[in-house]
Amino acid sequence: MTIKAPFFLFSAAVLLGACSMDPKNYETTPVKISSPAGPVTCQLYTKKLVVWDRAIDRPAKMSVAEADSLCKAEGQKEKNVK
Repeated sequence: MTIKAPFFLFSAAVLLGACSMDPKNYETTPVKISSPAGPVTCQLYTKKLVVWDRAIDRPAKMSVAEADSLCKAEGQKEKNVK
């Protein structure tokens, strides 16, 4: 019985820790940016971490990777503004 309690507590801690790393908890209001191909809508997250920043809408001619790159650059720009 004593072995089960530490395992249960460890499992609960892991589950709670995983929940706090959900990007949805850090979403900001989407931002529209202009590009030569057309507007890109970016979902930015916390200003301390731009790795999650991504495009949620892009021109049909633009690749997902290019749109995401623009959004990460926008997130970095906002991160640098103090």
